Amino acid sequence: MNYLRAENLSKRFGERVLFENISYTLSKGNRVALIAKNGTGKTSLLNLLTQSDEPDAGTVVIDKNIKWAYLEQEPRFHATNTVWEAVFNSDNEVLKAVAEYEWCMEEMENNSHDEALQNRLQNAMEQMDVFQAWDIEARVHTILTQLNLQHHLNHTANQLSGGQKKRLALARVLIQSPDMLILDEPTNHLDIPMIEWLEAYLKSQDVTLLLVTHDRYFLDNVCNEIIELDLGQLFTYRGNYAYFLEKKEQRETYQAKEADEARKMARKELEWMRRQPKARTTKSKSRIDAYYDLKEKASFKKDDKQVEIQMQMQRMGSKIIEVYQLCKSYENLKIVEDFTYLFKPGERIGVIGKNGVGKSTFLNLLQGLEKQDSGKVVKGETVRFGYYGQQGLQLKEDKRVVEVITDIAEYLEVGKGVKLTAIALLRMFLFDAKKQHNFVSSLSGGEKRRLYLLTILMKKPNFLILDEPTNDLDIETLNVLEEFLEGFDGCLLVVTHDRYFMDTLVDKLFVFEGDGHIRDFNGNYQDYLNELEENKQMAYALKQEMAKPKLEAQVVAPVKVVEKKKLSFKEQRELEQLDESIATGTNRKQELESLLASGSPNHEEIASWANELEQVKAKLDEQELRWLELTE
Repeated sequence: MNYLRAENLSKRFGERVLFENISYTLSKGNRVALIAKNGTGKTSLLNLLTQSDEPDAGTVVIDKNIKWAYLEQEPRFHATNTVWEAVFNSDNEVLKAVAEYEWCMEEMENNSHDEALQNRLQNAMEQMDVFQAWDIEARVHTILTQLNLQHHLNHTANQLSGGQKKRLALARVLIQSPDMLILDEPTNHLDIPMIEWLEAYLKSQDVTLLLVTHDRYFLDNVCNEIIELDLGQLFTYRGNYAYFLEKKEQRETYQAKEADEARKMARKELEWMRRQPKARTTKSKSRIDAYYDLKEKASFKKDDKQVEIQMQMQRMGSKIIEVYQLCKSYENLKIVEDFTYLFKPGERIGVIGKNGVGKSTFLNLLQGLEKQDSGKVVKGETVRFGYYGQQGLQLKEDKRVVEVITDIAEYLEVGKGVKLTAIALLRMFLFDAKKQHNFVSSLSGGEKRRLYLLTILMKKPNFLILDEPTNDLDIETLNVLEEFLEGFDGCLLVVTHDRYFMDTLVDKLFVFEGDGHIRDFNGNYQDYLNELEENKQMAYALKQEMAKPKLEAQVVAPVKVVEKKKLSFKEQRELEQLDESIATGTNRKQELESLLASGSPNHEEIASWANELEQVKAKLDEQELRWLELTE
């Protein structure tokens, strides 16, 4: 069954052709990722497929019998709408029933004796029964909690940050439970736990997907097909990202060989075209048509352009950054508490943690852009920062691309006696001669980020700090950026939600665990996940062991031949207390998991349960590891 069908679509902006005569069919059950370079028309294509824009030619048909939703790259809301109103701004009758019930419940808190309101609440509850919407109401609260919107329900859209608006838009489309979802960069502005939750959620739903994403792990975990928009054509690959890379290389190699043969033949046909008489026969006309087909095939050229970044960095001394007992808080929110660390030359560190824990603030503290409450940050004299930050992406829209670079320098030294002009540098970053003289305002989001990255690297930093560098970059640019950073000899500190990017580059993590505590972890993100899983399995095994009858433990004990160190009285007492505390914590954990599974109409209550569950789990992990130390 076909949910969406596009036939012979064409779109151009002025003289620039994005694509011409492309067709695609999205069938029920497909989960498709759309891949293309920045600026080649991914978002434009999605806007055509969702009928948000009109094609120059061609048609788009969406099955009228299905529900579908579109997550735009730049979502729009009415400025005065609250988060709650935006979530339920839908023609869906079930969601309208849930919204009416929620409104009545909120009003009842202050007007519980209002008879008219009581009658309205009764009608709302009857509608909830009719639509069997109680499970949906609980799911709404779960989605809002997972996307960290539960504390902002009464905020208006103009009070939200860009990231909160994107998460609100995502919540709105998920809550509608559509048959078909079209998502433009759904993982932007999500932290890693949110992305992992979204992966699991989409995999659990019976939904047809078409999405644009640069997150390669997300792509592999969610999608079963890739379509690539390249040179104005669509190519389909039924497999994961590795399969796509393999088949793309084969396709381009074949096309290059075919084009080479076509060029040789076209030269012969061109001679015939020049000799032919003006009076054309039917036979000669068919040969002429064949010539133009051949000419088009011969025009294919394998795109081998890459962002070749080879920058000369400033020399770095042995003293990098020394951090002593760093503390920073905002009212009741602790960002950093008593953090001490000495950075070493060439370190590559990833920074992970939930949104809102203060990762960007931490980066600012290291650079002296914000003042700490206490402690010291001592920077080495030779350290030169290159900061690619969220707030720094403020290129002047009325400037031409080449002017942005020449304002920094006319040329850049990239080696001994080797200099590159601004024009040459821009060409390396895939800005051709025509695009270099375009205004910044005409660039796509990814092209602006690529230009911004160049402005950072031109300053020849030896300590790179990257805050969410992967947002809006296409996968090809990400691959090249990764290659450059792998060869970068300076220090690297990166905040990113792209797990593939992080696993490729870092060998150490700063894990923001909340309440100002930063854990220094040796290893990349996959290593960190593996440790969490091992601790989880160890804790489960310990619980199973603890659940066995005492008599069984006594029978098994003599078999052990490991010589044990005798516990002190204090340690023995601690072990007994841990037994009791772990049992109590385990019971509470089970209660909270049961409560969350059953749901609640009170979103604050759900958030409270979720927060308490995290605290209980963390405490249990700590207690169980200590219990293991004592028993061993």
